[in-house]
Amino acid sequence: MSYNVYRIEYTIAVPDPDMPTPRYHNVIFVETKTDGSGTIHNVVGDLVTGMTYESEPSSRPEDSDTFFRKHYLGTVAESDYPKIDEILQAVPAPPKQKSFNLASMKTEQHKSPGVFYAPGEPRPPMVKCTEWTINQAIPALVDAGILRQ
Repeated sequence: MSYNVYRIEYTIAVPDPDMPTPRYHNVIFVETKTDGSGTIHNVVGDLVTGMTYESEPSSRPEDSDTFFRKHYLGTVAESDYPKIDEILQAVPAPPKQKSFNLASMKTEQHKSPGVFYAPGEPRPPMVKCTEWTINQAIPALVDAGILRQ
């Protein structure tokens, strides 16, 4: 037996003004029950405190008021399903990427906490749940042979 795996997008109540819009909270959803429910795997937090990985039971994503879109990714064998948590816990969650700058009196992207970019200095793109899910988590599951596309 296998479970269907999806990338789900949820609307965000308060968007980050430093990120391009529109933005959606992205999660990996594994449908493990016949009623369409399952488990959400995602990173939570923000760019000021850093993010952490978590997994939690979830009803059908479409039942959420903030549901936006569902993307089919593939399947995972029932016997491989417990390995998803292990693999995703090993994928580094996005770290702190912004902090309060006393000189400008604003929360800004930093090189490291307390070390800020100069005006006009190039800055790397910030990494949030979308980038973690699409660029790190999904490829890790594919590379491990767990997610079959």
